[in-house]
Amino acid sequence: MKSIRYALRIFSLACFVAISQQALAINIFTCEPEWHALATEIAGSEANVYVATSANQDPHHVQARPSLISAVRRADLVFCTGGGLESGWLPVLLSKGSNPKVQRAPGLLLAAEQVALLEKPVLLDRAEGDIHASGNPHVHLDPRRILIIAEKLKDRLIEIDAKDANGYQKRFDAFHQRWQKNIQHWEQQAAPLRNTPVIVHHRSWSYLLDWLGIRQVGELEPKPGIPPTPAHLASLISTTQTEHAQLILFTRYNGDKAAKWLTQRSDACAVELPFTVGGDDDSASLDELFSRLIDALVTTQTNCKKSGAHD
Repeated sequence: MKSIRYALRIFSLACFVAISQQALAINIFTCEPEWHALATEIAGSEANVYVATSANQDPHHVQARPSLISAVRRADLVFCTGGGLESGWLPVLLSKGSNPKVQRAPGLLLAAEQVALLEKPVLLDRAEGDIHASGNPHVHLDPRRILIIAEKLKDRLIEIDAKDANGYQKRFDAFHQRWQKNIQHWEQQAAPLRNTPVIVHHRSWSYLLDWLGIRQVGELEPKPGIPPTPAHLASLISTTQTEHAQLILFTRYNGDKAAKWLTQRSDACAVELPFTVGGDDDSASLDELFSRLIDALVTTQTNCKKSGAHD
């Protein structure tokens, strides 16, 4: 009996320690998989990092489910894109979550507010489609901007959780060193893509194209967020000819119907790209995401030139 009671005391103590450690761990709510990956990288394996969306889910359209509200209620930090990307659901989560820690900085970190944005509209008019007032929010597809955001994240974590300041700094420093080397490698690998004319399904890829010096010459959507129409797709046939478009970029949640329709009527080749971490089997981390994007673009461009065949 004594041995049983002793074992039970040890078990209870272990449970208490585990629960206490979990309570001390920082809770981070992220909106998209790219920020989940970055938060895990900088905050470390002991942090509780929650992600609201999946890799093949359009982050513009998400339901403010009770499970998401509950996760926001427990969060020490909410880390999302901002820039209007989650305007249909993040404000609802923050309001219903009723968590004063994450209503503003330092507990609320919006990536789009930490870097310069592309495509700021001159005129705000809903007739022009789904445009964002502050600019294009898809900043995660530029690794240079990710480096800036990573440093801002590190600073916020230190401010919120000063007891682990050294850990956050060390993990950021290691990420910074590795990421700079990666950027150099990716830019060398992507050199053949410079000035390549492409057509995109949606303005998802603007930061990737800007970084790599790729020219966007058309969009499958007649206006941002408006599904492709037969008349607009037909007009793009001449665009592919006059602009000598080589690639048509789309992601899984766009669907491939419009891209394949255009490839069958032009010399451009369609390429499905993962939009974020976990977008396919070869994009399980931020490093793998960019390696996969560049490899897919370079390989498709090369094969398209060699064979003249469409993807």
